[in-house]
Amino acid sequence: MLTAIVLVFVIGYLSIVFEHPLKLDKSVPALLMGSLIWAVISIGGVEIVGHDHHTTTMENGLLHHLGKTAEILVFLLGAMAIVELVDLHKGFSVITDFIKTRNKRRLLLVLSILAFFLSAVLDNLTCTIVFISLLRKIIPEREDRLWFIPFIVIAANAGGAWSPIGDVTTTMLWIGKKVSTEQLILRLFIPSVICLAVPVLIGFLSKRFAGELPPPTEKQLALAGQQKKLLSSKAMLIAGIGGLLFVPIFKTVTHLPPYMGMMLSLGIVWLISEYIHPEENFDEERKEMYSARKALSRIEMTSIIFFLGILMAVAGLESAVASHHNGNPLGLLATMAEKLRHVIPNQDIVVVILGFLSAVIDNVPLVAASMGMYPMDLYPMDDHIWQFIAYCAGTGGSMLIIGSAAGVAAMGMERIDFIWYLKHFAWIAMLGFLAGAAAYLLMLPIFE
Repeated sequence: MLTAIVLVFVIGYLSIVFEHPLKLDKSVPALLMGSLIWAVISIGGVEIVGHDHHTTTMENGLLHHLGKTAEILVFLLGAMAIVELVDLHKGFSVITDFIKTRNKRRLLLVLSILAFFLSAVLDNLTCTIVFISLLRKIIPEREDRLWFIPFIVIAANAGGAWSPIGDVTTTMLWIGKKVSTEQLILRLFIPSVICLAVPVLIGFLSKRFAGELPPPTEKQLALAGQQKKLLSSKAMLIAGIGGLLFVPIFKTVTHLPPYMGMMLSLGIVWLISEYIHPEENFDEERKEMYSARKALSRIEMTSIIFFLGILMAVAGLESAVASHHNGNPLGLLATMAEKLRHVIPNQDIVVVILGFLSAVIDNVPLVAASMGMYPMDLYPMDDHIWQFIAYCAGTGGSMLIIGSAAGVAAMGMERIDFIWYLKHFAWIAMLGFLAGAAAYLLMLPIFE
């Protein structure tokens, strides 16, 4: 039965990896994989290991993992709703309107720094979409714009790695009590800065970014005028970003799970949106355009469904007993970790390999699997392996355009060719990734 479980996972995983050639939304194989794995466990009478490292019933095992998955999904739904509310009120235009320079090198530096810090508050996917929309207004020529976008992807992924709310994988580790907010920021900020600084330095020295951009055309100026700020833009931006930043503070003060803080923040931002006036001539008919109901309808529910399927699938691999160690049952993932430990004794090398894999394979299931492979009794909260996983899984995806949600969004919005990115930017992103990883390992003695 264990072979059947692994086979279901492998087939499902390959279907997710090749979603574009198959023309199949990755949520479909994720749902099938998540349900079929548990069906095989149930039909085959496979033992289930609980969170206390002892065997448990199917019902208790399912309820435990569904509860942990629901924590992540509720958190993501709240964050997505807040971001969509800010976007409806054109709050991000407050940030983008500060960018006036036409110098290519200065623009590269400003965009990279802004994307780095904004992605730590929002998430790398949203940040990339916001900045590509901005670039379309600043640089109307696609050929010129294309050279800036990979740096936005690298900056967004690097910025999301050091924040508990900047990337789905760091959020998973944070909610799973693998990392704390303080230690994540303290240990990963400098490596993430280096991960971005190396590529930006290479771009800064490149002839591609020499000179000035052409002045904006009349059509471009007219478009910018149509997309100007609303009366509510600044207030909603402050409320949205403040609400997101409040979540880690709420957790620290109350010791409640992060999703409770996100629920409170969403309630406050929603309340503000109900009484704020985006326009001078504001009636009930136009109020619907800026309502929370409209924002909720814009949330990409397929992503939530994908996370549900993949996290429950990985939970099945974590729960199915495959061996015993010192009299205690070990799940399939823990058994794999034991075998991997014998093949590659150095865990840091394993995590770096994980970073390279995240450029090819979705980092959500990779991190979910790693959380099941390394038990908390051996690797407690804020053990350096969790911080390193957060960094490598978050930034390694920049090496290929398909390696991160930010890259896939950029690829879709600007029709970026896979080979073009591989040829011109894979090596740049790899140098940044390795430089940041080296910085993290060199800094380890300071924290231990």
